[in-house]
Amino acid sequence: MGTNQSLGEPTPRALYDVVSVGGGAAGLTAGMYAARRALKTVILAKDLGGQAATTSWIENYPGVGVTDGLELMVKFRDQALQFGAEFVATEAEKITPHDNGFMVTTPQGEFTSRAVILAFGLTPRDLGVPGEEALKGRGVSYCVTCDGPLFKGKRVLVVGGGSSALDAAEFLTHLTDVVHIVYEREVFRGPKALIAKVLHDPKITKHLGEKVVEIRGRERVESVLLSGGGETVEVPVDGVFVELGHVVKTDWLKGLVDLDERGHVVVTKNCATSRPGIFAAGDVADIAYKQVVVSAGEGAKAALQAYHYLQGGDGRSIVPDWTLAKPS
Repeated sequence: MGTNQSLGEPTPRALYDVVSVGGGAAGLTAGMYAARRALKTVILAKDLGGQAATTSWIENYPGVGVTDGLELMVKFRDQALQFGAEFVATEAEKITPHDNGFMVTTPQGEFTSRAVILAFGLTPRDLGVPGEEALKGRGVSYCVTCDGPLFKGKRVLVVGGGSSALDAAEFLTHLTDVVHIVYEREVFRGPKALIAKVLHDPKITKHLGEKVVEIRGRERVESVLLSGGGETVEVPVDGVFVELGHVVKTDWLKGLVDLDERGHVVVTKNCATSRPGIFAAGDVADIAYKQVVVSAGEGAKAALQAYHYLQGGDGRSIVPDWTLAKPS
């Protein structure tokens, strides 16, 4: 199932108990736990799955075994929907205090809620060259697992030289015979075995010491300009996969909640932020470990704490989850 499907038609200014911002493990779990507490809940996410959806190999999620990341996140979402949560494919742009709660502004309208859970994780790092923004979604992608199959038999190019870029290039060789990888340094970074595999793969053309300076195309990606060694060359491609890591984008939250020096949302052990009624979970929070299972656990904690807050709790104790009756 595609990652941009919108489930649920929100009414502008609709009142919710909880708005969960983020479609990854933390946001989806938070939405599920909040809905299971009979709270009117909506999950807002531009894409489904977060970083988990970018990997085809997750082997350390308890009780699941080896699984595809996107498939796992689809199950997370479906379970949240089963408990009554709504999922809307849109992006939160602004959060403002409003009538003893909050207003979350999105391109699809405004959502008012009594509590908000920030769980939008990290954002893929942009390449920052001409043509990239205009061609996003039209050949420029940041998720090879999500979009790679769309380029079967076509010409593709990966930007980056770390583990994720090398893995992306290797993955694409199973879909097409024309794969380029561009890295501005002279040596790749990552596991030695993976580097050796990429270096010796005849399907992968290596452009070390070069960088992409422009992405060209009218309606879709048609080529890229590469610069290196004092020369600029144009390489015809149909798709560009940017694999330059992720950043936390929380500038829009300044003044609303406390952020640390890296931009992560500062939280207590129970996921509360400096602003009563706003909670944070997963990679966007200042927690030490960035793992799917950790994000899911933090999302559950954030939802339970939001429930306790909405019941007038003071944050010092939480009703055990196992006291709830099973759904009929």
